[in-house]
Amino acid sequence: MDDAEIELLPPGTALAWGHAPAPRRGPKPGYSLDQIVDAAIAQADAEGYAALSMPSIAKRLGITANALYRYLSSKEELLVLVAEAAWGPPPKPSSGDWRAAVTAWARALLERSRRHPWLIDLPVRRAPSTPNLLGWLENFLEGMSGSGLGTQDVMGCAVLVDGWVRSTASLLRDVNASPPEQVRALSGFLGPHLQRRGYTRVAAVVSGEAYSEEGIEDADIEFGLGRILDGIEMLIARR
Repeated sequence: MDDAEIELLPPGTALAWGHAPAPRRGPKPGYSLDQIVDAAIAQADAEGYAALSMPSIAKRLGITANALYRYLSSKEELLVLVAEAAWGPPPKPSSGDWRAAVTAWARALLERSRRHPWLIDLPVRRAPSTPNLLGWLENFLEGMSGSGLGTQDVMGCAVLVDGWVRSTASLLRDVNASPPEQVRALSGFLGPHLQRRGYTRVAAVVSGEAYSEEGIEDADIEFGLGRILDGIEMLIARR
């Protein structure tokens, strides 16, 4: 592709594939693009998605925000590169049947989102177009290759499982952020109030193991994923 065609690509796509723009005039850059992306990830790990601003990243690097634009044309371009690096390459495809492969894929994606909780806050504006993200999709397609489903059905399954991972990761991050002592206090406070309102079933849940100080546990996660896989299995049987 020539430069004019590359300029038509979504922001960050060409950079993610190693197509660097022509050097700009001015002093020789003091940082590499990888160093800037690493600094942005460190910034988000420390302070969350809201801290992914050009001024805050420039401050971490010890340069001005204007100087950062010598490396990147926009914040959107930065976010694409940050997502590509933080999600990282996919794991090797799992051996076994489609169910084992999709389970391994979902768990790996969830693990990445737990490592960098702010990833689920990044806006998703288009289908994957960068090497690592397309690698995740390739991994999923390979895992489902023996299921007998057509491409459209498999892509629908990919969207379904990806959506489950993102919503579960968000729930894990937010619910499990509550300190245990706060959960205990809330449970003790709600118990008698629920009984007086006649909410006996909810009161039993709040006072039982389901309302755990540990928040959402692995068993809760596996339950949801298992039901999605059961649904895909029924689809395979019908097809």
